[in-house]
Amino acid sequence: MVEEQLIPRAIKEPLVLNAFRKVPREKFVPFERRDNSYDDFPLPIGEEQTISQPYIVALMTETLGLKGREKVLEIGTGSGYQTAIIAEIVEEIYTVERIISLAQRAKKTLKELGYTNIKIKIGDGTEGWKEFSPYDAIIVTAAAPKLPQSLIKQLNESGRLIIPLGNLYSQELILYEKKKGKLMIRNFGGCRFVPLRGEHGWK
Repeated sequence: MVEEQLIPRAIKEPLVLNAFRKVPREKFVPFERRDNSYDDFPLPIGEEQTISQPYIVALMTETLGLKGREKVLEIGTGSGYQTAIIAEIVEEIYTVERIISLAQRAKKTLKELGYTNIKIKIGDGTEGWKEFSPYDAIIVTAAAPKLPQSLIKQLNESGRLIIPLGNLYSQELILYEKKKGKLMIRNFGGCRFVPLRGEHGWK
């Protein structure tokens, strides 16, 4: 996966590549789809949700520019795979999932793999997790019609936020970076995610 999918597509940050080498992706995939665990496409995980293809997980992680000491907020725990990748890199990751069954399954898997730097909350991810803010980086793993201002308010100065924005059928991956109170924007191109549901997402 690393040698054939990530490196040839310009994923080059060593911390990201090492995290992918460490995390057993098959542990986050439903048993009946485990033969496809390392294939270059998303897989269903139940509840009309998916585990993103490895390249998209790597791209979103790399764009955050993580160095190892950050506190990260993830919106949309899903299978917990993206959570684990980030947990391999940073000191703390806080993750919010609205679907109870997915949150419980992810929590069980992450605990079995020995992660101790992850906190999981069940709730509306579009509201963020104000209690532990501000965050050095925020990653949103579902598509929103617009940028939730609640998340920007929880982002540290010089922090980065990556989110897919668009309609229900296609989106663009947008990186926001706070600099002196302003938002710098970079577009990483087209993508397709499940919708971000909640107060500041799709109803």
